[in-house]
Amino acid sequence: MSLLQYDFMVRALLAGLMIGVICPAVGVFLVMRRYAYMADTLSHVSLAGIAAGLLLGLFPPLTTLALALLAALVIERLRAAGRLYGEAVLALVMSSGLALAVVLISFARGFNIDLMSYLFGSILTVGPADLLLILLAGLLVLGLIAYYYKELYFISFDEECARVAGLPVDRLNLLFILAVALTVSVALRVVGTLLVGALMVIPVLTAQLLAGSFRQVFTGALVLGVAVSLGGLTASYYLGTASGGSIVLLAAALFVLVQAGTALRRKLRRQSQARCERENAPVTDCGEQAG
Repeated sequence: MSLLQYDFMVRALLAGLMIGVICPAVGVFLVMRRYAYMADTLSHVSLAGIAAGLLLGLFPPLTTLALALLAALVIERLRAAGRLYGEAVLALVMSSGLALAVVLISFARGFNIDLMSYLFGSILTVGPADLLLILLAGLLVLGLIAYYYKELYFISFDEECARVAGLPVDRLNLLFILAVALTVSVALRVVGTLLVGALMVIPVLTAQLLAGSFRQVFTGALVLGVAVSLGGLTASYYLGTASGGSIVLLAAALFVLVQAGTALRRKLRRQSQARCERENAPVTDCGEQAG
């Protein structure tokens, strides 16, 4: 393929492959906890980290990572205190982070192009250092999820029961939210600040329509995440569009198609059941008459 002749495209595809895996991997547990808003919160906070890095002349991914981890710690501490609802904590941190980003951007001039690439993602801006950071962070996140998979599954379904069972719930919650922050901060180059949350959630929602068990949802979300990431990056290359928008639009289109197919299948099943009932045949074996 001609796109593989370019080093920047190879780096973008490798980064997209890793991001396509880790975003749905953490997104599955966020959706189960009804905490999908977390990704958007940390991505908006990360915008302040990007602006700080560009303003101070530092490596933006590192300043983004530092601020995202700090925000994750604040969210978890406020949530664990129990005085505020989870949604209120997320709204507080997101609005504060976005306000800080706006102030920092207003202090600086001349980095509009760099900032736009972080907002919407760009295949041209994934350099060797970015790729190395994405791969290392991805391996760390995947290792964490693989090691604590059963514990995270238990906590996501019933946190209080997990406490009673003796699991270190607070420590695991902290590790998980730090993994989410790490994932958000490294995914910005490819997906963009405004759209990284969608890549964490949409493949999971699509997988839920297709799968029955949690393991199937988890595996399906990873496969869909990789597919839409690589497909979106390829479309971005040939169409000249922002990589983040291309990836998320492809994920959303896939969700709509699966949702429509699922609705059609349910409709056909109801019609078949109604026909079987009219013919006094067992619903489970409508190909043969009873008796």
